[in-house]
Amino acid sequence: MLAGLSNVLKITELRQKVVFTLVMFLIFRLGTHIPVPGVNASVIEQLFTQGNLFGLLDMFSGGALSKFSIFAMSITPYINASIIMQLLTVVVPKFEQWAKEGDEGRKKITQITRYGTVLLGFIQAIGMAFGLKVAIINPGFDSILLVALTLTAGTVFLMWLGEQITEKGIGNGISLIIFAGIVSGLPNGLYTIYEYVRAGTINIFNVFLFLIIAVAMIVFVIAIQQGQRRIPVQYAKRVVGRKMYGGHSTHIPLKVNQAGVIPIIFASSVLMFPVTIAQFIDVPWVKTVAGWFAWGTPLQTILYAILIVFFTYFYTAVTMNISDMAENMKKHGGFIPGIRPGKPTADYLDRVMTRITLAGSIFLAIIAILPNFVGAATNLQGVYFGGTALLIVVGVALDTMKQIEALVLMRHYQGFMK
Repeated sequence: MLAGLSNVLKITELRQKVVFTLVMFLIFRLGTHIPVPGVNASVIEQLFTQGNLFGLLDMFSGGALSKFSIFAMSITPYINASIIMQLLTVVVPKFEQWAKEGDEGRKKITQITRYGTVLLGFIQAIGMAFGLKVAIINPGFDSILLVALTLTAGTVFLMWLGEQITEKGIGNGISLIIFAGIVSGLPNGLYTIYEYVRAGTINIFNVFLFLIIAVAMIVFVIAIQQGQRRIPVQYAKRVVGRKMYGGHSTHIPLKVNQAGVIPIIFASSVLMFPVTIAQFIDVPWVKTVAGWFAWGTPLQTILYAILIVFFTYFYTAVTMNISDMAENMKKHGGFIPGIRPGKPTADYLDRVMTRITLAGSIFLAIIAILPNFVGAATNLQGVYFGGTALLIVVGVALDTMKQIEALVLMRHYQGFMK
């Protein structure tokens, strides 16, 4: 491992990329401590004393939401805009055409995604300003508009920061910003555990049990994230002019968790809707219904798992075009041994994808609802150790390591990972 790190430090270009990424992380962390003007942050911090959904959102923003800083919305509007654009690419012919045009088409899609980020960010900022106007010192129209514009500007700056990391740093910038926000909460979590032990709230056995569960979850997430079903593909030999093409074997890697963390985001957004609406409607029966959907209740947990399974199949079906995959394979003379090209190949791939997606959806559901049971088993109620966060951290770390490995292998025979 030390030899691999020395290889990284020897490469000037890679060293500069790593340093640039760390500087961007520092700017992000500094921004989480710049408060929004005209807001009493101490009032908002009272909402984050429990490990509820607000705590989950605060963790993704690196603590910026509980401080109500300029980065309080984090990069969430950009993620939502990207998901919407990805779905529209499937149903809007113009967007689908752009997606097939290479770099120029991707630039157009990226530009629309930026505009969508500003629009969604401003709408979300207005909602947050109205929902938390009890914390605004002078809750007038001007103050609410100022808060909304400040939050939107913070999100746009984070979007720019992420794009700079992607272009000049190492890894995917947007993912790394979320990664940095989650990891930044680790020292505070460890200090909370230490305070619990010192106060006698928990004992060493609880801490040991928590560590065992944490390690088991990390191993489980890595195994599923790396898991894939490899479908063998054989290409027939064909002669073009005086040259012979094809005649080689390869495979199609179908990932177990093809949808990533997107189904969890979808399911969380749907279940947040009743609770959000109840904050603006002061009617007893509405408050009662919203209480059924409160974070961690039995109904919310069951619906959460069901929605995650549904959205996993939905998102996988939208983003993976099995028919096009089979048709392209047929055009290039490829076939799966024992399966006829064309529709039989598409049916076979669809059948395999359906089976492994079931395993992936159950995995996501378990990961998402596991924190409720971890807190009950270890009595660590104030420490959020969520499978969702772990899934993001492990996924981003693996992707970044692969990029570093690729850059190192371009200049050395010996890589970074062994």
